[in-house]
Amino acid sequence: MTGQDDGPDPAHRRPEGVSDETVEALGSLSKALETTERARGHLYSFHQLTGTADLELDRAVELLREAGHPEWAETVRTQVLGRNVIPGHWTFQIVEAYDATYYQPFRETERAAVEELAEGRDHLHEAEMKEARRTAGHPDHTARPGTGPSPGAESAR
Repeated sequence: MTGQDDGPDPAHRRPEGVSDETVEALGSLSKALETTERARGHLYSFHQLTGTADLELDRAVELLREAGHPEWAETVRTQVLGRNVIPGHWTFQIVEAYDATYYQPFRETERAAVEELAEGRDHLHEAEMKEARRTAGHPDHTARPGTGPSPGAESAR
């Protein structure tokens, strides 16, 4: 494989007329979105962990009753069990508000920028970085999937 056949697939090649600055800017925008994706994942972790803790309170209330501490069981039940995590909100409402207010508009903006400025081609910055860093001809530095030796080909010899 040589020339164009040994480079990134067409979906990861810079369209004609797209500047270095545009590729870098879109890469930065995508990186920011990826970080937001991670933050959103942490928000879901917060949601699930808080929900798990709240469900465990049912057991704590029951065990306090069984242990002869009905007043503490009632305190936990009325003061903590099912409580809002911030005024008026359970965690699912925080997740919904984050998605509607921040995450979805961010995703839509990033997608629109890539569509308009790079003909919808994602990860141009990363594809160009890969191309600059790979060792031509090395079997583990191929430009794209399916262009190198088959897995296990060495051991089959």
